[in-house]
Amino acid sequence: MPKSIEKEPKSFEAATAELDALVEKMEAGQLPLEESLVAYQRGTELLRYCERVLADAEQRIQVLTSAADGTTSLKDLAE
Repeated sequence: MPKSIEKEPKSFEAATAELDALVEKMEAGQLPLEESLVAYQRGTELLRYCERVLADAEQRIQVLTSAADGTTSLKDLAE
């Protein structure tokens, strides 16, 4: 099976758009077997990329909290 030579997507949005397009093609059932396998492999790569981007974003999310004295502070979501 040929290895995917596609580059990493430019952004999360580009990855999801490419993934949507691949899913549409595969669901249409018009791809030959080899192209289906390549599309599946690329889809897996895109999914892993999206999962990685989302995990990184989750780590950076900060929640604005209010203290009892009326001051505000930033707190990591994980805290």
